[in-house]
Amino acid sequence: MDCVREQAANAPVRRTAFGGIVRGTRPVVTYTVIGLCLVVFLLQLVIPGLTRSLLYAPVFTAGLEGAIPAQPWRMLTAAFLHSQGSFLHIAFNMYALYILGKVLEPAMGRSRFAALYLIAAVGGSVGVLLLSPNPLQGVVGASGAVFGLFGALFIVQRKRGGDVKQIVVLIIINAVLGFVVPGIAWEAHLGGLVTGAACAAIIAYVPHGKRQARLQWLGLAGVVVLLGLLTVAGVRLLPL
Repeated sequence: MDCVREQAANAPVRRTAFGGIVRGTRPVVTYTVIGLCLVVFLLQLVIPGLTRSLLYAPVFTAGLEGAIPAQPWRMLTAAFLHSQGSFLHIAFNMYALYILGKVLEPAMGRSRFAALYLIAAVGGSVGVLLLSPNPLQGVVGASGAVFGLFGALFIVQRKRGGDVKQIVVLIIINAVLGFVVPGIAWEAHLGGLVTGAACAAIIAYVPHGKRQARLQWLGLAGVVVLLGLLTVAGVRLLPL
């Protein structure tokens, strides 16, 4: 038994293409996020007021003195909600998450993929904060984070030397739908897309070596700090 443990301790750690640790072949983070979104969606259907208490609108970042307290965590929680009036909303987002996650999670590793997804989700809310004409308009959905995965896939494919034409076409089609179909928050799509691409560029283009992981996490932390600064700037510009 001691020999087995010693061999396991001395065995080289298997790494993904971008420095993450290989922990099996299943995209566990992808399945977990899909499961959480489905559970939350079911709870939205049976718990009155749940959607309203977790959705995001720019006013919740700033707060409204005497009326609405600042609730910045909604910038993340809204990404796990979906419209109760259309099953297509959650169906499309979960399908896209499944397809993109199956490619990106094994390439990046679980922790890096999870960080990219969550940061892109917040980036989508920052896009709404900065670009939405109505600070009282609520938004829900994983679309910002999913667009972040589209942006990440573009970066990963470019890094690997693969064809990115189909990815660009998909991004353009979905971006156009955001302007044509009413009720779609294109601001969240844009914010998530840019944020996801930035995170993926950090993960993919940091040179391999002993400092790779540290530089990747420092870079991702830098994106979070930048989103924080943009949030502060966006709050000051809100017409409240």
